[in-house]
Amino acid sequence: MIYDVVIAGAGPVGLFLACELRLAGISVLVLEQTEDPRSPLKRLPFGMRGLSAPAIEAFYRRGLLNDITAPLRVKDDAGSSRTSIAGPEMQQPRRQAGHFAGIPFDYDNVDTSKWPYRLPSPATTNMAADMEHIETALAARASTMGVEIRRGLGVVDIDQSDEDVVIRTNGETFRGRWLVGCDGGRSTVRKAGGFEFTGTDPEFTGYSVQVEIGDPGKLGSGRIYTPTGMYFQSRPGTIAMVDFDGGAFHRTQPITLEHVQAVLRRISGTEVTLTALQLATTWTDRAYQAKAYRKGRVLLAGDAAHIHSPLGGQGFNLGLGDAMNLGWKLAATIRGHAPAGLLDSYSSERQPVAVQVLDWSRAQVALMRPSMHSRALEAIIRDLIDTRDGATYFAERVWGVSLRYDLGGSHPLVGRSAPDFELVDGTKLGALLSKGSGLFLDFDAGRPFQALASGWGDRIAYVASDAKDRLGLRAVLVRPDGVVAWAAEAARGHEEAAKAASQWFGEPGKMG
Repeated sequence: MIYDVVIAGAGPVGLFLACELRLAGISVLVLEQTEDPRSPLKRLPFGMRGLSAPAIEAFYRRGLLNDITAPLRVKDDAGSSRTSIAGPEMQQPRRQAGHFAGIPFDYDNVDTSKWPYRLPSPATTNMAADMEHIETALAARASTMGVEIRRGLGVVDIDQSDEDVVIRTNGETFRGRWLVGCDGGRSTVRKAGGFEFTGTDPEFTGYSVQVEIGDPGKLGSGRIYTPTGMYFQSRPGTIAMVDFDGGAFHRTQPITLEHVQAVLRRISGTEVTLTALQLATTWTDRAYQAKAYRKGRVLLAGDAAHIHSPLGGQGFNLGLGDAMNLGWKLAATIRGHAPAGLLDSYSSERQPVAVQVLDWSRAQVALMRPSMHSRALEAIIRDLIDTRDGATYFAERVWGVSLRYDLGGSHPLVGRSAPDFELVDGTKLGALLSKGSGLFLDFDAGRPFQALASGWGDRIAYVASDAKDRLGLRAVLVRPDGVVAWAAEAARGHEEAAKAASQWFGEPGKMG
């Protein structure tokens, strides 16, 4: 059997991409190296992921948000039940709205009037969920949609031709018309496909540990910078710390209680005693990116395409954005109605976003270095982030609300996420995108654009209705990923609308 798409990696990016492809009826096989998706490190506190506005919007527009954010009863390795925490962050409003290298900014300082095209939606609320919960919900949705998931089969090597890709695993061989590597920072697909991967090497080894402390009073709570590094204790025994050793300890030897205690003593400047090591993992600030996201019939997404430190938690959201951007473009290519260059726009749109995120990560590392220069810079950033303009700027970057693709177009909304318009009957734009097609939203009762939109059949859904707040618009064309392709403030501009529709949905009348 030959699959339309084979995806390597059953993490959130691979599973979400699989769901996106199935919306278009594409056959999908997902291969995952690990047999058991459960891992203590995916659970609280290590597996907690804050969801950015684009990630929340992606889940919301596909009808997944309730599944992702609803509390879930799961079994731990001992067989006992527990509740996975998910939903609005901390389940209640918080004054702190985010941070940059541990320097917080507050909701009260964020000026949302700077974002005139964002209407109230679930994406205006901070949310978080643990990784195990997210993967469980996405795997359930993928299976329901007909995605074939094979666990215990990691990609070993690949061969591609002009027609397909042969994928060899540790047990079987598969064929797909396309292969997407979503198999993490050490991606086998990236290496086997010959993708160039460049960037900056690590400055530190980061540790996330769950320990028992014999004398907990010796450690402070919160984020504490010291002359030798930084440690953060979110609750007793749950500690993250950064040791500026050039990444020397990351994945080079077993993590022992004695080693963790020695590092913690050196960083904290105390003689704290640890009595038990329950969980531990290491990470670094290595920041690399693939120079191309596509080579022939092989593509990369998520950590396979870009890696950086987990500071700020933006890597998870970056990968979901890759999947949302790629899914409909690859599906249109397979179905045969993609306009020229559509699939290549995946790289041209997503690579600059990753560049910004990697630099954002590097900037935080520079602020964390154990030096007088960094502490001086930290003091200046603290002053700036405490201003209204400063907090608004950092919120734009951390929340992802400033994301805009360079799509051309005369309206400032083009390239941005579509506002969640509420129509007069109460329907929201998010619900109109659930099937993964494009959307032509016409606010004029005279339906001036209906004939134009009908030329693209089911590739573009046409809806004519006024909205409770149309933001001065008369019509808007939205891509399947929720990005505005065209917008107008007058009931004219048919030629520009038709050009935008052809640019993203192919020629009218061509069925796929």
